[in-house]
Amino acid sequence: MSTTVTPDATMQDTPLVVGGQTFRSRLLVGTGKYRSNAEMLAAITASGAEVVTVAVRRVDLDRSKEEGVLHHLDPKRFFLLANTAGCYTADEAIRYARLAREAGFNEFIKLEVIGDKETLLPDTDGLLAATRTLAREGFQVMAYTNDDLIMALRLEEAGAAAVMPLASPIGSGLGLLNPYSIRTIKRRLRVPVLVDAGVGTASDACVTMEQGVDGILMNTAIAEASHPATMAAAMRHAVAAGRLAYLAGRMPRREVAVPSSPTTGMAG
Repeated sequence: MSTTVTPDATMQDTPLVVGGQTFRSRLLVGTGKYRSNAEMLAAITASGAEVVTVAVRRVDLDRSKEEGVLHHLDPKRFFLLANTAGCYTADEAIRYARLAREAGFNEFIKLEVIGDKETLLPDTDGLLAATRTLAREGFQVMAYTNDDLIMALRLEEAGAAAVMPLASPIGSGLGLLNPYSIRTIKRRLRVPVLVDAGVGTASDACVTMEQGVDGILMNTAIAEASHPATMAAAMRHAVAAGRLAYLAGRMPRREVAVPSSPTTGMAG
């Protein structure tokens, strides 16, 4: 009788824990850019994600309005993560984080402070200041930043519950541009490291997870796909595959060929 060995049977993983909250899925998804709320919900469902981000500055916070995003997201089903997308100063980001908490969101906040309207790269000085303030106020800050180790360390020291370096600029779909920086940040930090922004397709997600990061947050790659729900399913599998590959430990890269079969004891 043959026995099928599943990946779960050969390699057990620990769950993702951020700010004391435990999650099964390492894929986090956003709610922007979808052509309809029905398309959004289908894609989120196909992704298997538990954490769903909502841009507080860009959505109607009245959950009773059917045309609004929040009307379609059951907080008993999804962990709704407010974010400060569209904020260009620390004061703006702090104000919208507080507004989200007053509107009934939890204490988690995905913190963005954008420094440049063309590239949407973060204003790290403003981000650091906002992180310090919000962490003191009891927020679990998940800070979107660049792929700079020093800033990542400072955000952790400032009280961030997770640090979220970019793979490449927001909405670019360029994939992971600097694997070395991401691996270094993950190796040096104690808090979870989740890559945010720039993943364009499933292979990007897999390669990113192979660096050892704790998870990926994505939006545009799914929302702007020709078939968002199908892409969401692909991303779900890619994140899982990349995580398993990291846990398994890849073979070393070599510049010479090495036979797959032993060369000793071969017939003459």
